[in-house]
Amino acid sequence: MGSGPIKSFDVPTLMTTFALVAGLAWASGLRLYLTLFVIGLIVRFEVADLPAAFDILGHPWVLTASGIMLAAEFFADKLPGFDSVWDAFHTFIRIPAGAILAGAAAGPADPVLVAVAAILGGAIASGTHVAKSGTRALINTSPEPFSNWVASFGEEAVLLGGLWMMIKHPLVFLAALALFILLLIWLIPRVYRAMRGIFRSRSG
Repeated sequence: MGSGPIKSFDVPTLMTTFALVAGLAWASGLRLYLTLFVIGLIVRFEVADLPAAFDILGHPWVLTASGIMLAAEFFADKLPGFDSVWDAFHTFIRIPAGAILAGAAAGPADPVLVAVAAILGGAIASGTHVAKSGTRALINTSPEPFSNWVASFGEEAVLLGGLWMMIKHPLVFLAALALFILLLIWLIPRVYRAMRGIFRSRSG
């Protein structure tokens, strides 16, 4: 089964596109509705030149919907225990959404590149979501709510800073994301072992 030639990009454009692909996937795995709302505002007020596939996010009705869900997630993420329920439910939303946004970020490229972007986006969103939900579940074992609140506000600050860097300094963002992925590789097995130990001690 053949395919057409993949369109070529100059290096700066390729790096900018890859930063957008990886950045939106990463952000979706962390906070999907905040990501959708911020990208919608960027489109609406023409803060940056994004692929036409994102124009729909700037529509007033879409901005309203993402804003409502952002408000719901903002409060849900601050409630110890309920935030883990929210994360578990959104396993089925954040990961596919990250893949879709990553594919859209590839722009009007060759379908092969769009498919590759979607696959990579799904993988990055999955890793980010698993790390977030697992870490928050561990934090929830503490009886006080303050560590939960600090983690939640910290995630929001990191996401907003990451989206800004993704657009303004894509190469710096990619370097930071590479370090983040290395951290995920180190962190996820340890979170898994810690959660397994907690479940075993409670069941025993």
